[in-house]
Amino acid sequence: MAVYTQVSAEALAAFLARYDAGALVSAKGIAEGVENSNYLVDTTDARFILTLYEKRVAADDLPFFLALLDHLAAKGLPVPPAIADRDGVAIQRLAGRPACLIRFLPGVSVSHPSPAQANAAARALGEMHVALADFTPTRANSMGLATWRPLLERCGRDIDTIRPGLYDRVAHALDAIERDWPRDLPSGAIHADLFPDNVLMLGDAVTGLIDFYFACTDLTAYDLAVMHSAWAFDAAGAPVDAAVGEALLAGYAAAAPLSAAERAALPLLARGACVRFLLSRAWDWLHTPADALVTRKDPLAYLHRLAWYEAHPDCFP
Repeated sequence: MAVYTQVSAEALAAFLARYDAGALVSAKGIAEGVENSNYLVDTTDARFILTLYEKRVAADDLPFFLALLDHLAAKGLPVPPAIADRDGVAIQRLAGRPACLIRFLPGVSVSHPSPAQANAAARALGEMHVALADFTPTRANSMGLATWRPLLERCGRDIDTIRPGLYDRVAHALDAIERDWPRDLPSGAIHADLFPDNVLMLGDAVTGLIDFYFACTDLTAYDLAVMHSAWAFDAAGAPVDAAVGEALLAGYAAAAPLSAAERAALPLLARGACVRFLLSRAWDWLHTPADALVTRKDPLAYLHRLAWYEAHPDCFP
């Protein structure tokens, strides 16, 4: 989450008047994340999240995201569906951006997940994949394998200003990832961005899976690899307690058992996840406006993760 687009109190009050949601009491921009503009909104009736979709989220993709959330909510999973206004419209316009008013979920995102929390979150991911097995809409992965080398080329040699030699290092890693990427593993709708800050928890219980704006159709094992790369390391990219990684695998497999081929592919899929997030962070590092209320994330944290996966090819027993 982040704030790129400012919304006045007057504009927000007029926006809320379309809903049976109460009158505006307060609104606060949320700085975490990098994708959209988000506000925590309190009204006389309840608390909501207001999301304005910035350029990286295409308006044409919003029906897919909202249908996915509705599908999961109908199956009892803890996700935040968008709220329709009095006319039944969920996707609005505000401050020149597509916008949605989203149900607020309780809970907090943990900065240093315990093994028990990792287990519960990964189980929730597995349950999500099972619940989506009969979800028929599809969306290509806008940050999938086919986009990584073009994104590296768009960053160009400017990426070396982040670290000398980074362009060649990533290009070399991509050579092997592209050559060996699995093509025949199970696929379906995935979250594709399940970092700890996209999971809400109370104690060891998951109360919310949020921020589905990279959701797409791709390898389900890749979703688990993305999660491992995000949860099993600290903010600087150093591995944390091995029990966290083991708990992730055990939690996921308890809900959605992995095939032998999926488990064997996880190290390569994790290296791919590292390249994906290294490159998107590098692009944002090079191009985020100086006056944006947004927390830039260190691309090199994913270089360190990539090196660890390369040095530990047997890290998924």
